[in-house]
Amino acid sequence: MNELEKMVLNEGSVLDNGVLKVDHFINHQVDPTLMEEIAKDFASVFQNKGITKVLTIESSGIAPALMTAKELNVPLIILKKQPSKVLYQDLFQTVVSSFTKETSYELTMAKNLLTEEDHVLIIDDFLAYGEAAAGAVRLIHMSHATVAGAGILIEKTFQGGRDKLKELGVMVYSQVRIEKMEKGNIVLAKERI
Repeated sequence: MNELEKMVLNEGSVLDNGVLKVDHFINHQVDPTLMEEIAKDFASVFQNKGITKVLTIESSGIAPALMTAKELNVPLIILKKQPSKVLYQDLFQTVVSSFTKETSYELTMAKNLLTEEDHVLIIDDFLAYGEAAAGAVRLIHMSHATVAGAGILIEKTFQGGRDKLKELGVMVYSQVRIEKMEKGNIVLAKERI
């Protein structure tokens, strides 16, 4: 069992609406030592994939993505959920539905950040229905870059996000895979893939 799995089981809590709360070590308070371990694992899995950039969606994916970019010695791109039309006029945009926030938002990226030469690794904190990651894939494809894969901290296997990404041709590697969760009980999948 890896450190992230232990923390999910010991410190994660399931809310009534099916959301896993991990704010003590991933999204409100970030454990830098844990992020370093996460990054080293992602780097070891994706090191031979020709990655030129790491990409994430603001905000909870930033810490693990930044550490992974550092391990791979490539730049990090952060996709925005609320673009500034003043700062960026040439944007790629796509609409994404959020399971956690029960709303939709425009995911954006400046057009000059990726080229057809780039091979991009997506890092995200959660994979549920796959909407956010699929939105990131769409933006990468709009720029004519290619997707090297998706590194996920926590995957909720019962919500089908992996299948959505596989249909898009994206290789998915998850550090924690949750098979079932309900208030007071988190069951991990037996295999990590």
